[in-house]
Amino acid sequence: MPETVLIIDDESLIRWSVRERLEQEGLHTIEAADGAAARGAFGDGVDLALLDLNLPDAKGLQLIEEFRAVNPDVPIVMMTGDSSAESAVAAMLAGAFHYLTKPLNLSELVLLVKQALETSRLRRQVRELKRKSASDYGFDHIVGNSPAMQTAKTLMGKIARSPASTVLITGESGTGKDLAAKAVHYNSERRDGPFVNITCSALPDALLESELFGHEKGAFTDARQQKKGLFEQADGGTVFLDEIGEMSPILQAKLLRFLEEKVFRRVGGNQDIKVNVRVIAATNRDLKEEVSKGGFREDLFYRLNVLTVELPPLRERVGDIPLLAEYFAQRFAGEFHKPMRGVHKDAMALLVGYGWPGNVREFRNAIERAVLLCERDQLSRDAFSGLEKSGGLSADIELPAEGINLEHLERSLVEQALERTKGNQTQAAKLLGLNRDQIRYRIEKFGLSR
Repeated sequence: MPETVLIIDDESLIRWSVRERLEQEGLHTIEAADGAAARGAFGDGVDLALLDLNLPDAKGLQLIEEFRAVNPDVPIVMMTGDSSAESAVAAMLAGAFHYLTKPLNLSELVLLVKQALETSRLRRQVRELKRKSASDYGFDHIVGNSPAMQTAKTLMGKIARSPASTVLITGESGTGKDLAAKAVHYNSERRDGPFVNITCSALPDALLESELFGHEKGAFTDARQQKKGLFEQADGGTVFLDEIGEMSPILQAKLLRFLEEKVFRRVGGNQDIKVNVRVIAATNRDLKEEVSKGGFREDLFYRLNVLTVELPPLRERVGDIPLLAEYFAQRFAGEFHKPMRGVHKDAMALLVGYGWPGNVREFRNAIERAVLLCERDQLSRDAFSGLEKSGGLSADIELPAEGINLEHLERSLVEQALERTKGNQTQAAKLLGLNRDQIRYRIEKFGLSR
């Protein structure tokens, strides 16, 4: 369907010449000879307006304000016989996309109309993407009816609606902290602002500081031009700092200043920059424990820990596994264009009985692999044979005929738990069904304190 241009001018000859030229370009046109007709014609079906500065019953500048109040995404090109700079400036300040003087150069007008329509298309696409993002990250897309998940989702909803500028999300790796952060953003008043994220452990300190705060030209060897950091880019939106527990003490101090004062300086800069962003930090570490060990600033911890969402591991919400299995099975069946009736009860029993040390991320990958390789219309137990071979089932371990060195097995399990949780003793203890004192005893017993 051709795009529609509304031509508003009291001179019929101008309307006719513009209409003829634009229709040669395949555009649909509507004409209006005065302000009253223009107000009646301007609506959802108009993609661009060509507006005369002076009409018999209205001023063009006033109409710009009225039109932008109706639909700010429709570009408006002002046309006038007044070539003064003051008129051009006034039109642009009122919100006009551009300004043309009469007599009109029709070739120039066509070029400008195409540029304006491209801008209009991009605005619609951005709006649609934002709408889709908000839909994709609704709280109903966080699957789970267990009490722990219901509590977490209720709290996320309250945080999203609040003016809170800092949020902390905790939970083991794979529990969906990034999804929770996006849900908070896209269900808040900041949804139309940017959502930017960075993993604090992915970059060395110097690069991470530049990514967060930006830098001035010449600030360091490769700083050939000024760069805006994520905090500046996200003004009006949200910054998600994943793995905040990995941030160095020096950057922790700079982050604390920013959270307290909402100002920062680019690397190599001497001017304070003020922005309005919400910071959502996430970690799989026990920050209280990190504070006690001196690895995390106590003042930053308390600044972040105002509103905290704790996401439970999958093993603590086993009742959600059938819901997750059906959700991911149908989702991947749709992506891979496979007919799928869901998960067989024997396979479901296997999924419920597995420990899922990698949490929802591991669960999602297992379902994706099963759907991709499955040649039936239902996921059977055979599709998850890798889980049984992994030894991750909750069933008792069978003693080998040749016996086993229990001391070596115990040490190996403790080492694996510490490695999987990146040294977090509390989380490692949970994986082994121990309390903190019990795992600390074993760490000392086996000399694993390093």
